[in-house]
Amino acid sequence: MSTPRPSHRDALLDAAAEQLVQRGYRGVRMQDVAAAVGVSRQTVYNEFGDKWGLAQAVVLRDNERYLDGIDRILSEHADLYAAVEAAVLFTLETSADDPIKKVVLTGAGGDELLPLLTTRAEPVVFTASARIVEHALEQWPDMERGEMAEIADAAVRMTMSHIVLPSEPPQRVARFIARLVTRYLGTTTGSTATGSPG
Repeated sequence: MSTPRPSHRDALLDAAAEQLVQRGYRGVRMQDVAAAVGVSRQTVYNEFGDKWGLAQAVVLRDNERYLDGIDRILSEHADLYAAVEAAVLFTLETSADDPIKKVVLTGAGGDELLPLLTTRAEPVVFTASARIVEHALEQWPDMERGEMAEIADAAVRMTMSHIVLPSEPPQRVARFIARLVTRYLGTTTGSTATGSPG
């Protein structure tokens, strides 16, 4: 039981996610996570380091679900503006009903997790930006990698800021970020040519 099999890692994350949603961060106990999977508490510590590392792994895995959806949406749009708009809208609307995001944002059981989407969000931002860049360059190979990396990072951070602190309707935010991305990259396809404020 010293090291979990790959299936154990997912099972541990499932158990931790369930505890986070039901109890909040402060209510998560490494012993309970281990018991739910049938491994020792030390196994959980060996895999994730500490409770913060476990919570971060839960959030990162939750983020992968968004990225899977974004991959699918980008593939459905040949037009860059439409692709970005749809991807941002998907992210904002999905996060509104995401129980993990709600725990992080509402501070249920303590506000310790909020930095995972704010001051300590680099793992989430980096993972999202890198994956989006690779997909975009595969779908739109004429784009320059450095510029795509810069604007993807900015778009991810702006989307996350609206998840944390919504200030406009999701559709309006999605159109704004789509305009920002396409204008930065010098494309004038789809709705970018209109200059509409949304």
